[in-house]
Amino acid sequence: MRVLIVARAWSFHGGIETATANLLRALVAHGDEVHLLTPGASPPVPGVAVHRLRVPPLPPAARVVAIALLARRALHWRTWDVVQSHERTLGQDVYRAGEGCHRAYLEHRDDRGGRGLYHRAVLALERRIFATTPVIVAIARIGKEEIERLYGVEPGRVSVVYNGVDLERFHPANRVQSGAAARREADVSGMDRIVLYVGSGFARKGLRTAIEALAKLDDKRFRLAVIGRDDETAYRALADQIGVGGRVLWLGARPDVEHWYAAADVVVLPTRYEPFGNVHLEALASGTPVVTSTRAGGAEVIVEGVNGAVCEPHDAAAFAAGIERLSGQDASIRISAARASAEPFTYARHVTELRRVWERRPRANGDFP
Repeated sequence: MRVLIVARAWSFHGGIETATANLLRALVAHGDEVHLLTPGASPPVPGVAVHRLRVPPLPPAARVVAIALLARRALHWRTWDVVQSHERTLGQDVYRAGEGCHRAYLEHRDDRGGRGLYHRAVLALERRIFATTPVIVAIARIGKEEIERLYGVEPGRVSVVYNGVDLERFHPANRVQSGAAARREADVSGMDRIVLYVGSGFARKGLRTAIEALAKLDDKRFRLAVIGRDDETAYRALADQIGVGGRVLWLGARPDVEHWYAAADVVVLPTRYEPFGNVHLEALASGTPVVTSTRAGGAEVIVEGVNGAVCEPHDAAAFAAGIERLSGQDASIRISAARASAEPFTYARHVTELRRVWERRPRANGDFP
């Protein structure tokens, strides 16, 4: 099958982008002829033909509109069997809502300030995409429900295809091979307990709650390791204010995140809005349980008390209780349960489920239905 994926460029700290790169590799391994249409420069993926979408420098609101229009023009002379877009574009057969639904994101923001031009442009595009794209792929049941409820999309047009995870890169064996080295790098003793937070965009992904939960833990051996890219200033001040500044490790964006999952006792993600963060499956595949929020699609793979816990996103006390409960379990049982829950989520399964969606799709004509 000749497949075109429309997606942004990726880097090591981008969860959505990393998922796209792994999907491309899995499609090539399946034997498909794979093409990528992208507005940026990405590391090459063997077997993938790259087509650049030339977007001039523009303000954010104008850029999202320009990408949508340029992509539609590029798809006009189509020679592919299926076109799947991971971006807010027009003219595709399948739209993968990897970022969820922007309208739902705005509803769940802590900051309920006014909606500027960028948000209005994205919402307008989103309405058009959900009205004119024949098939929508959500990456969790919560995303499917949001799209259907907020945009009136009939359920038969929205399929759920969960993300995959690299089960070799993220593996409990890393605990022996690199977990201890990561702890030494962070100057953490073998007696300390590491709670790991991974996510760029600290406000949306609930770093405040993670810091507040750290302060509520009775055992002062717990340290919070923060991996991600954002302004740390307000969060460092919060940690100092509530007396845990010396117990927070600021690690920045890291290309070797698998070593830090291996060093951690528990991963925490108190996100305000997360369609399905790769963090959930990466941590579980590494043998590390996850305490996450009710607003995360990844919560759908959590079995309470077995491979993690699910809490309301602002409830720091509940997050602290989940951390204590899971870290207190026998380590071998905890690691085995987490790993077993991730093993079904291969990229081969991901491709198989996508192809089932593709095979029953109607073709896009730009004015669906």
